[in-house]
Amino acid sequence: MKAIVQATLLAASLTAASFASAQSVRVEKNMSLELAGQIASATVAACSAAGHNVTATVVDRAGGVRAVMRADNAGPHTLEACRLKAYTSASAKNTTLAMMEGAQKNPAAANLVNIPGYLLLGGGVPVKVGNEVIGAVGVGGAPGGHLDEQCAMAALDKVKDQLK
Repeated sequence: MKAIVQATLLAASLTAASFASAQSVRVEKNMSLELAGQIASATVAACSAAGHNVTATVVDRAGGVRAVMRADNAGPHTLEACRLKAYTSASAKNTTLAMMEGAQKNPAAANLVNIPGYLLLGGGVPVKVGNEVIGAVGVGGAPGGHLDEQCAMAALDKVKDQLK
């Protein structure tokens, strides 16, 4: 009987150890350079078709820049604005337009503007595979954040088959 108890305890400890080990290493989807380039290009093309000169930055799930594309005649400020929008969106896993509106309506969210690196202007959109955020695209230069966001959404619609 004592041997059975010892064997059971040994098996339980091995199972617990393998479970703990499995939990310490994560497998995550992330943004490839090829996909980032396609999204940036499609974003700028969508805005150009609407007559807007923009810059698009695509970041990975950690907010690191993967691709940047700047249309001819896009203002120099659009480079940093779109990077910050993409970073904010990837970090918060939400659109920057929704975050901006939430911060304007909810006093408890108003301090989001004080987080270093956050820019609460429309134009940042998370890139998702299912419910998992693998990055974001930020757009700057259209005459309104809602238009920046529309260009990003059009680009994501173009690559939707790759986001499965």
